[in-house]
Amino acid sequence: MGANESMPGNDPVPEMHHYYSKFMRECPSGQLSLHEFKKLLGLQGLDPQGDVYIKRVFDIFDLNKDGFIDFLEFIAAINLVIRGKIDQKLKWYFKLYDADGNGCIDKKELLSIFAAIQAINGYADMTAEEFTNMIFQKIDVNNDGELTLEEFINGVEKHEDLMELITKSFDLSNVLKVIQNGRRHSI
Repeated sequence: MGANESMPGNDPVPEMHHYYSKFMRECPSGQLSLHEFKKLLGLQGLDPQGDVYIKRVFDIFDLNKDGFIDFLEFIAAINLVIRGKIDQKLKWYFKLYDADGNGCIDKKELLSIFAAIQAINGYADMTAEEFTNMIFQKIDVNNDGELTLEEFINGVEKHEDLMELITKSFDLSNVLKVIQNGRRHSI
């Protein structure tokens, strides 16, 4: 289809167009509900823990908190996951773990989110308890059983193995692949 094919380069416009047409095809109203979000990612029928995690991800992407993800919020989320700098991603992860929004992550919050992610990704090099204890052991500097944003970012940036583990276990790129390539309809 020669003429209107753009040269691969740094121009983000064709990519945006691709995402826009995909978004509108999957979501003609332009407003993605939690139910549609799960459907888009092929994540219906998860166990309760998996559901909690997907709801948290959805809530964080829903920047204006209206219960829907619109196209701009969708693009902001994709940009963060693909192009975000490491401290932006860590802030995002922190928000994801801080379930009650009090600005600190406690062991229970980290445990429940990690267990939920394991339920979806099937990633199980270690149990949720082992993972949580290891994180707190390494980065809870003042041993108060809570991690502040600062402790979290500094701690993870200091320990490359933690950075790798967190990135691997909370990797959303498989979610984006689904969005980019479309759902594989298994029959």
